[in-house]
Amino acid sequence: MFKVQKLIKVLKFVFGMREMALVLVLLVIGVIMTSISPVFLSYLNLRAILMALSVEAPIAVGMVILLISGGLDLSVGSTLAFAGVAAGLSLNAGLPAPVSILVGLLAALGVGLANGLLVAKVGINPFITTLGMMTIVRGLLLVLAGGRAVLNLTHSFTVIGQGVLFGVQYPIYVMLIIVIVGDILMRNSRFFRQNYYIGGNEKAARLTGINVNLMKIFNFCLTAFLAGVAGLLITARFGSASVTVGSGLELKVITAAIIGGASLSGGEGSVFGAFLGALLMAVIANALNLMGVDVFWQTLVTGVILITAVVIDQVNEQRKRGQQ
Repeated sequence: MFKVQKLIKVLKFVFGMREMALVLVLLVIGVIMTSISPVFLSYLNLRAILMALSVEAPIAVGMVILLISGGLDLSVGSTLAFAGVAAGLSLNAGLPAPVSILVGLLAALGVGLANGLLVAKVGINPFITTLGMMTIVRGLLLVLAGGRAVLNLTHSFTVIGQGVLFGVQYPIYVMLIIVIVGDILMRNSRFFRQNYYIGGNEKAARLTGINVNLMKIFNFCLTAFLAGVAGLLITARFGSASVTVGSGLELKVITAAIIGGASLSGGEGSVFGAFLGALLMAVIANALNLMGVDVFWQTLVTGVILITAVVIDQVNEQRKRGQQ
């Protein structure tokens, strides 16, 4: 009896750590999928999972920081596409690849700055601000590109998405660097840790001398910048800038961040947790593909996971209030 109670306590402790729980869930899925499909653990399939993750994980880093500070950005999918189209049009105009990359990143930063100023200075709700910006940016890039994909991109640009080092494509390295640096900064940097205080109690954060408005603007710019990086990588990978890429991506990224421990109420979350949440989403999508599940069902599964994650988040918030 004592051993059983001790085991229960250990399991509660382990599953109480969101990141550890996600690792265990991933291991369980891995074991199940290996028995179902021997292809699951193959090098090509694992690389495919990581390449899909290389688009969502960098944006998840910015999104979790926003959620921790009490913010939200629904325009990341449009920003991703905007950066790619801006870079593609610059390349076709004859600009060199480094300049075109800079143009794409500046286009993304412009979206983030607009979001940050509207939220921090004007006081518009982040949900309404970024929802409107999502539509504006998507419409703008459709006008700029004439509703068509931007083709014939130069090799000097596409190499950043197609190049390989030690058998691993460049976007995977970029993703890992962003996640590792982001996690270290959120755990150790005084500047970045201010977001926890802002998300926990914004009024108290202001009284302690934290420049809340500056942090909000910075967070939106950072998230848009990371969406721009992801946009450039996926554009270079496919060799063309699509005007429709990134649609619905914001929901996947928010889901990943919440699964990883972020709260819609702010003040909680971690970059590593968001990465694990994104990895879980990518593994589930890959598993459904291997099992031959229709892509439309995959969209439904994503929606179900999002709602489940939000419900769990709300239950945890109510439990915490009850303990106070």
